[in-house]
Amino acid sequence: MWHPGFTPFHGNSCKMSEIIFKLPERLAIEFYLAIFITASTFAYFLCIRNPFSLSASFPSKQKRGLKDYQQVYNEIARRLEENLDYDDGSYGPILVRLAWHASGTYDARTHSGGSNGATMRFHPECSHGANSGLMIAQNFLEDVKVKFPWITYADLWILGGIAAIQEMRGPIIPWRPGRLDKDGSHCPPDGRLPDATRGSNHLRDVFYRMGFNDQEIVALCGAHSLGRCHSDRLGFEGAWTYSPTTFTNQYYDMLLGDQWVQRKWDGPRQFQGSMSQTLMMLPSDLALIEDKAMRTWVEKYAEDTELFFSHFREAVTKLFEFGVPFAEGIDRWILQPLRQSA
Repeated sequence: MWHPGFTPFHGNSCKMSEIIFKLPERLAIEFYLAIFITASTFAYFLCIRNPFSLSASFPSKQKRGLKDYQQVYNEIARRLEENLDYDDGSYGPILVRLAWHASGTYDARTHSGGSNGATMRFHPECSHGANSGLMIAQNFLEDVKVKFPWITYADLWILGGIAAIQEMRGPIIPWRPGRLDKDGSHCPPDGRLPDATRGSNHLRDVFYRMGFNDQEIVALCGAHSLGRCHSDRLGFEGAWTYSPTTFTNQYYDMLLGDQWVQRKWDGPRQFQGSMSQTLMMLPSDLALIEDKAMRTWVEKYAEDTELFFSHFREAVTKLFEFGVPFAEGIDRWILQPLRQSA
């Protein structure tokens, strides 16, 4: 008779157990050993072949503190200039770009996108045109993830950006953990990041969507003091400043201090300085001085490095935290830069 809790499967299972226990002891041991080896092998290959899903499904339950994250920070900081042949000798700028692009997809209305998830690991987000070249930064941080498997990719990417800013002489950025990893079904749609070919109205559309104002737009654009464009990635070419691995307010000085003329070349529309012909600006950069309200902040930041650093710190902290479900009582930490003890 059938009754709750008993099925034909249960009956067959019971018979199987009887068969096993009737086997000679040696065969029974071998039978269970085979099951154990099979299960272990499956678990091993699951971990190796699909680390992303395990990171999201089985996060470390051990409580981690400032000391643990400082060790991760130190590992990133020590490796920033490990390959002097890469770009301008530092992976710092591309780590800032990864953190920025992972965060800059946030939509305050739908509460989607943002740094929570690290969904750029997956298609289609990793193939979005604005993210071209960022696999270099992801691969750089993958070695750190192997050494510290308990940290989520989402926290690691933002921590990498903060380490880069601070080690390149930028402001101290407060940080706290709590970002979770998500799968590819959470990838934001293409088109949420700024388009460098467009003007101030477009910048407002993108940044207002996240919850920023004009002053914060101009402050965040100051990250263009770092790095350079590559023609094989986004089509543009060149650096914005003479010191692309040092965080300064020089970006604003260059915007105001030179006459920018359209470059004559086969690439997309960009500008070169009449005096600083080796440097370049994008249409979205010049929009900051063409727009009266934004230009006011360009002028202020060009005159006052401390003001720029202060405003950038506040704006980028917001950017990196939008949409993150931090646990109650999680305070922001200050991670100490290694450059102070160098």
